[in-house]
Amino acid sequence: MVPLPLFAGLPGGVELLIVFFILLVIFSLLLPVGMAYWVYQDARGRPDTDETLWALATVLAGLFVSVFGAGAVVLLYHLIERQ
Repeated sequence: MVPLPLFAGLPGGVELLIVFFILLVIFSLLLPVGMAYWVYQDARGRPDTDETLWALATVLAGLFVSVFGAGAVVLLYHLIERQ
């Protein structure tokens, strides 16, 4: 029985898949950090808002849930802090 190559017709093969995974990891780490920075800067301008707590919640949701979790925290921030 002849083994079939996994990525026979794909130029780059496994290397291209590894590059895509690395880019996915970088994207999934940098986007929540950027969102947390934006929330922190926005919350600093508002009175009676704990900016560190909102930024920390955004980063933790991004790390443990994914980019969608960080987006949910940003949405929650806008709904709660709207005046």
